Amino acid sequence: MRGFNETGLIFSEGYAETMAGEALPYIGARRTDMRVSGKDGRALFVSRFDADAPRGTVLIVHGFTENVEKFSELIHSLLINGMSVVAYDQRGHGRSWRAPGLKDISLTHVDRFDDYVEDLRRVYADAVAPMPRPHRIFCHSMGGAVTALFLEDPRGAAIDRAAMCAPMIAPDLKVLPIPVGRLLCGGAGALGMGKRRVFISRPYVYPDDFDTAPANGRARFDWYETVRRDRPEFQNNGPTYGWTLESIDVTRRILAPGAPERIGARIQLYTAALDGTVLPGPQKAFIDRVPRGEHFTVRDAKHEIFRSTDAVLFPWWAGVLRFLTEAETGA
Repeated sequence: MRGFNETGLIFSEGYAETMAGEALPYIGARRTDMRVSGKDGRALFVSRFDADAPRGTVLIVHGFTENVEKFSELIHSLLINGMSVVAYDQRGHGRSWRAPGLKDISLTHVDRFDDYVEDLRRVYADAVAPMPRPHRIFCHSMGGAVTALFLEDPRGAAIDRAAMCAPMIAPDLKVLPIPVGRLLCGGAGALGMGKRRVFISRPYVYPDDFDTAPANGRARFDWYETVRRDRPEFQNNGPTYGWTLESIDVTRRILAPGAPERIGARIQLYTAALDGTVLPGPQKAFIDRVPRGEHFTVRDAKHEIFRSTDAVLFPWWAGVLRFLTEAETGA
């Protein structure tokens, strides 16, 4: 296919034109949008993409401030390679339910991280379970934390493989040590400021700054910024104090005694060598305890490995794709 590599990814040269003219029409013809009732009956936006001759299904669990559309290139590749896809906007993101009382639509909030995990269980039961097996997960960042907790529970056993792209086993708070961040965010919540923007964040302004972005593939960055530009529901960019506190506390739960050891799925975890968003040490601590876990470091990649330059993205994704599409041998 002109404009695509052998796995169905898009060359950076002419990226926006190929996406608009070929990739989006292809995945759109195979797409069905629906609503799934999440925790407490909250409506979640879910998209199903049916491969022409499916040999399995991949559930995409996106990261903080993301949504289904951001993964369009990967969805195209999975479909081309015979995998149906289910993807959804997590609560507080995109077209899914958002907590009331937020002063800015670009704020991202959750009352309890467990709400994300229960939402994932319900999306799996309602949208993924009827789809062709095997069932696999591709998750990124915050979605990696949600997936880890999901798989550490025996109810996650229906997933036999998961590829974790820079998972948020622990966030990188940059200038704030974790104990200070916990104290600050906990104090803000006690003062009724849990749904306020964290002081180091700012509202979304188009275009976002490429130089400080967690992606280093310029064509992919520019394309997604045009998607966000006229869609306020896609302009999540900052956490509340409540979300930040939940993200800090999730680490001890993921790494609780015996928790990673309960995961029966085979896991490949990819650390981005240039990551400034999540911490690499807790990622290794987690994957080293997963019985069927494998750890890889992706050189020259920032946090969003899937929005890297072609030279980084193409070989990395080829390996991920093999992992997600090959038959499980039980080894």
